[in-house]
Parts: sequence; structure tokens; C-alpha cells
Amino acid sequence: MPKRTDINKILVIGSGTIIIGQAAEFDYSGTQACKALKEEGYKVILVNSNPATIMTDPDIADKIYIVPLTTEILAEIIRKEKPDGLLATMGGQTGLNLAVQLYKLGVLDEVGVNVLGTSIKAIENGEDRDKFRDLMKSINEPIPKSKAITEFSSAMDFVNQIGFPVIIRPAYTLGGSGSGIAHNESELKKGVVRGLKYSMIKQILIEEALLGINSWGEFEMEVMRDKNDNCIIICPMENIDPMGIHTGDSIVTAPIQNLNDNDFQTLRSSAIKIIRALKVEGGCNIQFAMNYNTGEYRVIEVNPRVSRSSALASKATGYPIARVATKIAVGMTLDEIPNDVTKETKACFEPTIDYVVIKIPRWPFDKFRTADKKIGTQMKSTGETMAIGRTFEEVLQKAIRSLDIGRYGLGYDGKDKFIEDKKKLIELLKNTAKIILLKKY
Repeated sequence: MPKRTDINKILVIGSGTIIIGQAAEFDYSGTQACKALKEEGYKVILVNSNPATIMTDPDIADKIYIVPLTTEILAEIIRKEKPDGLLATMGGQTGLNLAVQLYKLGVLDEVGVNVLGTSIKAIENGEDRDKFRDLMKSINEPIPKSKAITEFSSAMDFVNQIGFPVIIRPAYTLGGSGSGIAHNESELKKGVVRGLKYSMIKQILIEEALLGINSWGEFEMEVMRDKNDNCIIICPMENIDPMGIHTGDSIVTAPIQNLNDNDFQTLRSSAIKIIRALKVEGGCNIQFAMNYNTGEYRVIEVNPRVSRSSALASKATGYPIARVATKIAVGMTLDEIPNDVTKETKACFEPTIDYVVIKIPRWPFDKFRTADKKIGTQMKSTGETMAIGRTFEEVLQKAIRSLDIGRYGLGYDGKDKFIEDKKKLIELLKNTAKIILLKKY
């Protein structure tokens, strides 16, 4: 179907200041979104607080506001500019949170602004831990035992039912902010206080801990859907690090290396079922846990927006996720959007990955020497390298060399650290598979 003609002026929310989990990836996606909208003849108004970005260059949007990203200021701009549409799914968690707040304040209805692409209801169903759990149950998708709570006493009551350890996941947060693993009551109390502080709606999810020591691996599906319910899987990814490590701090490979076709098709079908139930229009990142030994899987969470992983998936596959998601937001469908990279196919064709891609994070521990070097559910990396090659071994060595930490590959430069104590090694590997890459720090 053709693009919408009932809208002319569109306001795009940027991602704001650069923070862990929300950095250059969203400058990239926001820039692509503005360019895609201008291609279709729309007038673009960009609001962002960070002037040191490509998206705030004068040629990217028709009008640019470099102001603090708060609901009060955005409400003023909306009342002044009177945009026909609001695109909030390109500005990371900042954009989503602001769009929901503006909707609840009644500003969008007051001015008559359409939320483009993924609706507020879909955002709430993906971000509100309680609503997401209920939706997954309604479509018979397995999730970890969990309960959304707003106070410590409720958390303790639930943990008494399922036992420790548990994972604490705040709602409406980015990069695992405020999350953590609790092994006892003291850690749970600290985690609940921290999680409620970070959550926009003062809600956290207490969830049974599916950890790597029990053979649970983590997988991601980057999915795209249009208004006609056409869905494609853009990039399946496998976290080499186990469950319990944030995906941003994990070594990630594409395509998935360690699942048979039956297990892969199970996750693929589940991802399409979930994005259809959420009614996301555009890009969506879905995270799964799967037990390597039993084949059981659980749905962990969904990002109903272009995410940090979307930039990786775009680079890994050559599929312009942000650009296509923007075209979908203004009413176009996958079968009519040209793939700007191939110049020949339409966006409805799933990318074929007949090579191997690997991403390795880079941590700033050389600059912050007193920081806690233990990684977990809250992201700490500030950069990453990506390598492409014909084999897993090739790309792993390439990515290690690219880290700029004085390493030239495993087993190659004589700097490998061997841990003779088997018990110590097992204890370290409970938390991370990257000990050898961290040894420089």
C-alpha cells in the first residue's frame, strides 16, 4: 500500500545523551529515519539534546531543536509545531518513554498527533512487565516463572515460592539498568530498591534465574513486521556467553551456530507469533533462553523498537533496518519498499547469511580502574568490534585483534592465560566466557 498522504509534518525524537546501551547506534538509526522520511517528501522536525551527532547536522532534518529531552519541553514544541505524526521508535528507550509519557499527559490527543509505526498499546505491552507476561500467556508462549511487583514485601513473598536465585528486571529501562541477580534476601532487598529507582513506572519483575551453569543459552531474533502482518526474520543471533550476562556484554555471533534446525525453527516461529501478537509495526528485537540439553525455551523480553542490536544486525546482513522500519511507520509495506543496499530486491526478502559474523564488546576498565569488572545483567561495555569471515575461528581471531588491547588472537601471541585450578576455572565460567579477553585489565 502507498505511503500515508494524510500527514505532512513528522516529529522525530532523538536518543539524547550518549550513555551505556544507547550511543552511536541510535544516532545511526535516527539519521536513517530522517533521511527516509525526507525521501518520501515529509517535513521532518528533529528533537535531540546532543549536538555532537550526525542527526543534528543541518541537512538531516528540516528543523532541529537541540534541547533537553523532557516531557515539558517536548510538549511545548508539539504545541508550537503541531506535527501530524510522532516517530518515537528510533530514539532508543528515551524515545519510547517520552512518547508514553506524552500520551498519558494527553498532549498527543490535544494536538491531534498520530503515533507512527508501533502504537502506544504495543509499546506498553512490550515494556510493562505485567502486561507482557499476560500477553505471552494468552498466546501460549513459555516464559520464566515471574511476578511484577512494586514493593519489597511482594518480592519476598514470591521468592519464597520459587526460591533463589532470581533475576530483577525493572520496566521501561535500557541496557539492563537497575537489574541484577539476587542469591539471598540481602541482595534481593538492595536489588528491589535499585530497580524501583530506575523504573519509569516504579515496577520490577522478579524472575526465576535461568543461568548458563544450568545449560541455558541466550538467543536473539531481529524481526520486522508491516501493517499487513507480513513478517520476516532479519538476523538470528546467538550469545556465546550464557544466560545471566547482558547481551551488550556478551560475545554475539550470527547466524546461530549451536542449534539444530528444529530448535531454530521453533524460535523463528515463536518470534513471528510474538511480533504479531504485539502488533509492532517496524523493527523488533526478541530475546530467548533455550536449554542446550533439553530444547526447552523461554521468552525473556522484547524491545518493541529499533534496538542496539538492530545496528549490529543491519551491518551483519546488509539489511537497512532503521530505514525500512521508518517506511513502514508511514504506511508502506515490505513488498513495496526497495532494499536500498541490494538495489534489486524488495524489503520482504529475508537476508541470507552464508558467512559468519561475530561481535566482541570493549570495556572501559583501563580508564576506570576501580570499577567492578564482574559482568552480569547490567551492561558495562562502551564499544564493540565486529568481524566477518568464512568460519567462526576466522572471525573470532579478527575480532580479538580489532579490540586494540594488545592481543592478536587466541593461541597466537603467547599471551594466553591458563588456569590450572579446575574449581577456580568453573567458578569463573559461571559468570562469563570472556575471562581471557579481560585479563589485560
